[in-house]
Amino acid sequence: MVWDPKDPWGKKSDPLEEALKQAQSQLKDLFPPGGLKSLLPAGGSLNIIIAGLLILLVWQSVFIVAPDEEGVVKRFGVPVRSVEPGPHFKIPFVETVLQPKVAKLYRVEVGFRTSQQGRQQMVPQEALMLTGDMNILGIEFIVQYKIKEAREFLFNVADIHETIGKAAEASMREVVGKSKIDEVLTTGKAEIQQGTMTLLQSILDQYHSGVQIAAVQLQDVNPPDAVAAAFKDVTNAKEDREKLINQAQGYRNDIIPRAKGEAAELVNRARGFAQARVNRSQGETNRFLATLKEYQQAKDVISKRIYIETLEEILPNVEKVIIDGKGGDRLLPYLPLDRLSKSSSAAVVKSTPQPEVEEPRPEPLPTLKPRGTR
Repeated sequence: MVWDPKDPWGKKSDPLEEALKQAQSQLKDLFPPGGLKSLLPAGGSLNIIIAGLLILLVWQSVFIVAPDEEGVVKRFGVPVRSVEPGPHFKIPFVETVLQPKVAKLYRVEVGFRTSQQGRQQMVPQEALMLTGDMNILGIEFIVQYKIKEAREFLFNVADIHETIGKAAEASMREVVGKSKIDEVLTTGKAEIQQGTMTLLQSILDQYHSGVQIAAVQLQDVNPPDAVAAAFKDVTNAKEDREKLINQAQGYRNDIIPRAKGEAAELVNRARGFAQARVNRSQGETNRFLATLKEYQQAKDVISKRIYIETLEEILPNVEKVIIDGKGGDRLLPYLPLDRLSKSSSAAVVKSTPQPEVEEPRPEPLPTLKPRGTR
């Protein structure tokens, strides 16, 4: 009996007997139901029988491995060697060949099953998992793998597909159990997939399964139907919180630079004003000291000059009323005090009458007469 990887605990029998039975069945398939007697005429030659046996031996000795396959040769049910793609030879009726597709990408569904019509149905026993913060989630994912070692893949694990599914479920439960629900639902999916893939590969390597995990992809992560509405409310509240935080950050990023700019502007203006006042004070001080020095040398001249300069500064800004000296002696002058009181200052100047000087009158010009008149 040839050893079957799907039934490693089956009953054993004599390998030679099994090989003979296999050769007998192949001979029956090669020749017609009547056997060799139907092919040979009466008194036929033995050479035809020998030629047929040679063709059978050649047919049983040669096998071809496809480019996407790897050949594993068994002798009496025990693997003896592995061969690469191409034509090869084997011992007829003694050796058999298994040719698994090592380049094919296999798929295992965990947490759900896909029907022939393409509909996906959740498997709660596999999908429901507990997170690190004690929340239940329904997680559906797929595992993609390739054959790394054909001999280990065929003979070390009885049902490799189911084994990968159970190991993937255990790995996912361990990774999700160390994560929070927010990470599983939002930003932590990539880390969870990578962590599950690494843990699953280490488990399968311990089994010597000959499998290389290509990818672990989360298909759907949702809370159970009984609490879906509550989870949706929580998610909406978190989204609103993030929105408000972003708005506050935007307002902060707008108001703080503006306030810093205004503060810097006020500080610069204050520094400029202070420097201007200091410079002006120093200039006035220097001018006062220079004037004092000149005053000490010529007091009368400097006093008059200061008096005149002071009047030049004051009088242009004062509203003046000039009254003739004679009119002021004989008449009571009228002053518009209400109008003068509104102005900042006013000055009344009384002019002194001057003696009248009679101007000389010009003599009249002589009158000219036209010609022809007497």
